[in-house]
Amino acid sequence: MSDPLPVSLAHRLATVQDSAAWLVEGLWADEGVGIVGGEPKSCKSFLALDLAVAVSSGRPCLRRFRVDNPGRVLLFAAEDALHVVRARLDGISQAAGTRLEGLDIQVITAASVRLDLADDRERLAATVAALSPRLVILDPFVRLHRVDENLSGAVAPLLAFLRELQRAHHVAVAVVHHARKGAGRVRAGQALRGSSEFHAWGDSNLYVRRNGEQLTLSIEHRAAASPEPVSIRLCGDGGGLALRVHEQAWKAEPTRDAKPVDLGEQIETALKTADRPLSVRALRSACRVRTARLSSTLSELTSARRVIRTADGYVLPSYPNPTLFPVSRTRDP
Repeated sequence: MSDPLPVSLAHRLATVQDSAAWLVEGLWADEGVGIVGGEPKSCKSFLALDLAVAVSSGRPCLRRFRVDNPGRVLLFAAEDALHVVRARLDGISQAAGTRLEGLDIQVITAASVRLDLADDRERLAATVAALSPRLVILDPFVRLHRVDENLSGAVAPLLAFLRELQRAHHVAVAVVHHARKGAGRVRAGQALRGSSEFHAWGDSNLYVRRNGEQLTLSIEHRAAASPEPVSIRLCGDGGGLALRVHEQAWKAEPTRDAKPVDLGEQIETALKTADRPLSVRALRSACRVRTARLSSTLSELTSARRVIRTADGYVLPSYPNPTLFPVSRTRDP
């Protein structure tokens, strides 16, 4: 005969103090699992990396949401080259007023991690057990499996494993996941690509939506009230490219310390984080500026030899073997 399941009287269940309920106050539940979602190019990976810097440093996420109990972060970034991840983390650290060298962010350098493979699940669980992180970030979900994301029966076991990981090791888990293109008119959680399991699974879910140049962050919690959507912006902040709350759209505090963005520095940061030459079109998307202003600034940077124009786009002088890319004499695409 099987042993009965453990039970407890309701009034004897452990309580959680408000001060311990948040990993990132108002943004992510302590030991919570959830989704960082958004359409392609909506800066959701930047948001996940901002969480990593905030939790590991104790500095406010997005320069706004407080972290009272910082700790180690375990990160797997499956889509970006490791030097790009390093450069982005370095920029966010600068924006947060800290140094990447002093942060305990452990990056998984394996070529792949598959949640649908038993061996990879065991290796991930062993890594979490060995490192005891406060937060695990997996970016993006589509690179973590080879199942059909539209089938609940295929997705649910993978999310269940991450829930088991959270409970066994008392760790928060954030999974970056894509939203469907053109789903801007439906509720943010319902816009996530694939099965409805994703929306239902999260204790804290963050959704980034783009409307032209405007980014809007929606926040949902299972056990707390969801705040009003927050306007955020990707900008050169403190010498690094990072997201921050757009103060003019969210008047929670005055902005006396806000500094104007230097477009030249913003262009150099975008080139630093890129793994290939960037065209005018790519730089315009990264810097969120009009073509005329961008072209004028690029001309100044090129004349000063701060950037180099090649046939494939713009690069920094420090770009590996820039002479391999002949200087372009034609208009950029």
